[in-house]
Amino acid sequence: MIYHRRALLGFGAAAGLLALPGCSSLPGLSLTEAVKRLLTLSSQNAFAELMQPNGFFDSQVARIAVPDSLGGSRVTSVATALLRSQSVQARLLKQVNRAAEKGAELAAPIVAETIRNMSIADAAAIINGGPRAATSVLQRQLGNSLVDRMLPGVGEGLKLFDNEIINLVLSQATNVDLSSISRDVANQVNEAIYRSIGAQEESIRANPRSTNDPLLIAVLGVGKAF
Repeated sequence: MIYHRRALLGFGAAAGLLALPGCSSLPGLSLTEAVKRLLTLSSQNAFAELMQPNGFFDSQVARIAVPDSLGGSRVTSVATALLRSQSVQARLLKQVNRAAEKGAELAAPIVAETIRNMSIADAAAIINGGPRAATSVLQRQLGNSLVDRMLPGVGEGLKLFDNEIINLVLSQATNVDLSSISRDVANQVNEAIYRSIGAQEESIRANPRSTNDPLLIAVLGVGKAF
């Protein structure tokens, strides 16, 4: 798959940290290393998809919803007839998902560094856990720490792609400002990132041979338990 150049550049800061070391032989089964490689590859694949143009919008796993304060899934006091119109909602949906891409660009290196330095208490339990067990450990370690890191990118993204629609929203809605909208979107992106990494982990566990990584193939192979 050929990724959009902008997405690759946005992922550049994380790529070095997420690069898997080559492994032509298997010197020994390190379950801790296997967990890190599993998370590394899952994160690589997830961010590569999310940071393509329309990566969030086109994803069944990661699409961001229009915040309720902008007349999203629930009618609120500020959801005027104009904001609830189909044409405006369609533009807002595209806008918040494009903004999510900018947030993900800032989150990628944080995720990479966390994986590289994370302490793993019971690697065997993670390897033998559920299809998204490693992602759950990563999410517990990171929690909501990505949200504040992503806020500047999300705020920039909301204004960057379709400034007219944002100005329209801010002129029509009361008690809503760009910072609150940005935080709502960043919170959604935070959860979407973990869902995406988890989906990639599940896929790798189902077919470890697709990774061409001898350690993952050995550790995640059918019937392997430790």
